[in-house]
Amino acid sequence: MATTRRDAQRVAVVIPAKNEARRIAATVRAARAIPNVDLVLVVDDGSEDATQHVARDAGAVVVRHSHNRGKAAAMETGAAVVAMRDAPDRKPRLLLFIDGDLAESAVNTAPLVPPVLEGSADVSIALLPPQPGAGGRGIVVGLARRSIQSMTGWTPTQPLSGMRCLTREAFEAATPLARGWGVETGMTIDLLTKGFVAVEVPCDLRHRPSGTDLRGQLHRAAQYRDVLLAVNARRMRRAVGRGR
Repeated sequence: MATTRRDAQRVAVVIPAKNEARRIAATVRAARAIPNVDLVLVVDDGSEDATQHVARDAGAVVVRHSHNRGKAAAMETGAAVVAMRDAPDRKPRLLLFIDGDLAESAVNTAPLVPPVLEGSADVSIALLPPQPGAGGRGIVVGLARRSIQSMTGWTPTQPLSGMRCLTREAFEAATPLARGWGVETGMTIDLLTKGFVAVEVPCDLRHRPSGTDLRGQLHRAAQYRDVLLAVNARRMRRAVGRGR
């Protein structure tokens, strides 16, 4: 029997955002055009600009943190709000997390949905093309990649990619999420360790990269710190588990 519109699996796009008033409207409109998406939720993580109002005017459901709590907290808030909106007689929506600065290219996260929708993966991760103006030297990426490989046996190409589609079951298995910029690395390690399947999917996305100036260098230093903290916490957890 063909799947009816009522029974079709739905997708919720969750967009953690801080001070993205310039790009969030285009991101929201593009996300709404992704097949199977029936909910676009922006979590305004303590913005000091008009992000929440611009996002709402563009058609998003908006929830707001009164102060900045970080990406992991915004993701958890978003997932909780989606769960409250899921109907008890239907499958939980898939969760598609995207960045608020993707603008029109956000629609190109659509290829992340089919592998999870069809059951061939529990989480799909976007592979981005080279970003003009990016100033990193791969130090943080290398740390995350080596750590994931050593702890799970899987070697991701872009371990820091934040554009991810996953099932509700997978998201809950990954919580509590690692804090700060370690959220993606921690999530990948936790899911693979628990037997979930991850795939990487090429997506033609454009976002605002960190440059080579002082601000960009400080950003990458914070990334390195948070990834290392996330990895060490999981290594400690594993060592304690073996000891028991």
